[in-house]
Amino acid sequence: MAAKGDGVTADGRHIAFSAPLDRLNDDGGLIKGPHHVEPPCQHFKACGGCSLQQLDAESYAQFVIDRVAYALEGQGLTVGTLHPPQVSSRKSRIRASLRGAMMGKVFKLGFSGAGSHRIIDLKQCEIMRPELFAVIAPLRNFLKSVARRKHDMNVEMSLSDQGVDLCIKNYEPENLEQREALAAFAQSIGLARLSVDNGYGPETQWEPEPVTVTFNGIAVALPHNSFLQPTSDGKAALVAAMLETVGDTKLVADLFAGLGTFTFALGDGHKVYAAEGSRDAIGALKMAANLSGRQIFTEHRDLFRRPLSPEELNRFGAVILDPPRAGARDQVAQIAQSEVPKVCYISCNPASFARDAKQLCDAGYKLDTLWPVGQFLWSTHVELVSSFTKA
Repeated sequence: MAAKGDGVTADGRHIAFSAPLDRLNDDGGLIKGPHHVEPPCQHFKACGGCSLQQLDAESYAQFVIDRVAYALEGQGLTVGTLHPPQVSSRKSRIRASLRGAMMGKVFKLGFSGAGSHRIIDLKQCEIMRPELFAVIAPLRNFLKSVARRKHDMNVEMSLSDQGVDLCIKNYEPENLEQREALAAFAQSIGLARLSVDNGYGPETQWEPEPVTVTFNGIAVALPHNSFLQPTSDGKAALVAAMLETVGDTKLVADLFAGLGTFTFALGDGHKVYAAEGSRDAIGALKMAANLSGRQIFTEHRDLFRRPLSPEELNRFGAVILDPPRAGARDQVAQIAQSEVPKVCYISCNPASFARDAKQLCDAGYKLDTLWPVGQFLWSTHVELVSSFTKA
């Protein structure tokens, strides 16, 4: 299977929606093999949310491993131990981004079509948590009453401690009656929070109690548009691998810390420095840390423009990195010049990870262990946790 999910024949042809050991007949038609299964969702192929539902569990797990292994191979790198992948279960995704618009007399709400701007009006979803999917039908009916023709809306949904946190983008209520209708709708389906954003930032319309997410028993306020790991079981796999890497190291730096997924997972036996470029996220982390009484020092810091220097890094026994998809080239360059004994690099992009890993290995670090994680079930997006030690 190629990186974008196509099956590849021996002579190099790429065949969409195929599986390992499928064959082509003389006319180029697909003959399904033993690893080709019936996709569980009626929207498969049309919907852009999933592209690999035709693979059985064995083939998809191998795809996750191969995405990581080929990225390392491309940089000439090897790893000491490559663990079997942790693949998230069906109906486990705790966040989703949808599009909605009036199409004639019908309001459609769902994911974008595969390779197109069409909206797939969702009647089924095998990746979303049931709590999120249950919101779609009543939300579709409500938005139909306020939608304008040829005016797309975007909907962001996340599952918080209190329930579904919902933000409708590219929409703003025009009068008091519409604002009251928003609040009444949110109350009727039990939303944790309902916000609207017409381009100037989210504005809360309904929030009966402060919305939070909990990490290792610590409740953290959930700012609008905050990043969350997409599944609970995937997050648990990432955290477990991180804890194994850090071990009993007492002083730890958590870079690109976000709301504190890994900061709070470290527990009371560690002193943690947490740095994050999002002001809202680091503010929520700091408040939760102060209330918890934990030994956590926070800093609002853009690590792309102002990465930690080798002198700053050398104070720590371990560094955790969880950057965006682009990776952390500049921060890794500083780590490569440091004497930090352990580095735990968590990545959602094997290509940018392999590029950064080469910097570390060229500077004398050893890539000891790697854990592939498939949180985005049936998609080509693969995450990983890695463990480096200074040689």
